[in-house]
Amino acid sequence: MSLRGRLSKAEEVSAPKLNIDSQPVITMPDAAHEQYEAIRERVRNRVIDRLRTQQGDPSSAQVQSVIDDVLMEYASAVTRLERGRIALMLYNEVMGLGPIEELLNDPGVSEIMVNGPNQVFVERNGKLHLSNVTFRDNEAVMQVIEKIVAGIGRHVDESSPMVDARLKDGSRVNIIIPPLSLIGPTITIRKFAKTPFTVHDLVDFGSLSQHMASFLDACVKGRLNIMVSGGTGSGKTTLLNVLSGFVSSDERIVTIEDAAELQLNQQHVITLESRPANLEGRGEITIRELVRNALRMRPDRIIVGEVRGGEALDMLQAMNTGHDGSLSTCHANSPRDMISRVETMVLMAGVELPALAIRGQIASAVDVIVHQSRLRDGSRRVTRISEITGMEGDTVSMQDIFVFETDGAFDGEGRFYGRFRTTGVFPRCADKIRTNGIPVQEDWFK
Repeated sequence: MSLRGRLSKAEEVSAPKLNIDSQPVITMPDAAHEQYEAIRERVRNRVIDRLRTQQGDPSSAQVQSVIDDVLMEYASAVTRLERGRIALMLYNEVMGLGPIEELLNDPGVSEIMVNGPNQVFVERNGKLHLSNVTFRDNEAVMQVIEKIVAGIGRHVDESSPMVDARLKDGSRVNIIIPPLSLIGPTITIRKFAKTPFTVHDLVDFGSLSQHMASFLDACVKGRLNIMVSGGTGSGKTTLLNVLSGFVSSDERIVTIEDAAELQLNQQHVITLESRPANLEGRGEITIRELVRNALRMRPDRIIVGEVRGGEALDMLQAMNTGHDGSLSTCHANSPRDMISRVETMVLMAGVELPALAIRGQIASAVDVIVHQSRLRDGSRRVTRISEITGMEGDTVSMQDIFVFETDGAFDGEGRFYGRFRTTGVFPRCADKIRTNGIPVQEDWFK
């Protein structure tokens, strides 16, 4: 039986999962606590010494065997429960990401924030909570950081103290260390479900209505250009992944991201990832360069994880030159604000274009804007689906198709009362959708 299997048997070891709701706290006199800590550190050092003598990377079974042997030799003075805790701690340190490994395995945790060695916050159901997890010291946090960045060929040190990375499961990681961080090394991990959410999941969660989902399905299959807007942590990438799932499996899809997060199940998917500069300041490959290259890869669909700079100009040009059905996300506070953001990002490309020309490009390229919000109750909802209808003078005109309405009142579970409502406007883009052979039902908008 595996170490995890043995530790899960409460009658034998009762090793607890490290989560903020159920982790038991072992209370003991100061002298006993000091003895426990001393034994734990001695066992840890001995395990590490033994593993260093082995050639190559140790297997899971080898690590378990070494931990068992050392515990038998050095930890006879502690209880079975405490031995279980020590064994799990050591296994996670050697084979995983140390104290936060159990949080990574907890499906109820959606985000992990390590603020130095003594403070680890987690997000559950959209709300932040302080966990019971801590690290020994700054060095222990740095060991976890080095494991993360080594797995994807990145580096982090005082000369390069910030890095964006990802875990093997696609979870997004941001790291910043001293001297930029004054509280010690910090890690922010945004987890993604091992099984990607489907549109049915979002409907069940109350993130959007069934009619909204049907309309978005038709928009993607009808090859409309769609931008997902929203604030940080509002669920833009999750929604983009769901929208990408509507793309037909016989199309060639090129995804472009800073850190590869999208999880597409189609057969013909090419995943491109930007690259930061090396220690000499060379070798950087930007999102903009990847967008340009993608145009030469015969894509049926171009999906950009997030537009945040000059690549906005290349995206608009792609959308306006036959690459219909492109998808992307953008940070913005509203669909109208997204228009201004894209306009600003086009100017970041260094091309001198008049504002009216840029707005004309936006009005011609983007068909639908889907705005996602994280509400104060922690829920994430699609609060607006708007279509761009053209230009009125020097202003990009748009109209809302669906909206989410709430008066700010809460129910008994602390969630907002609210409802999804159609504005009653039949979208002009329905003609384009139908031209591509996709039916649009008038009942969706009544």
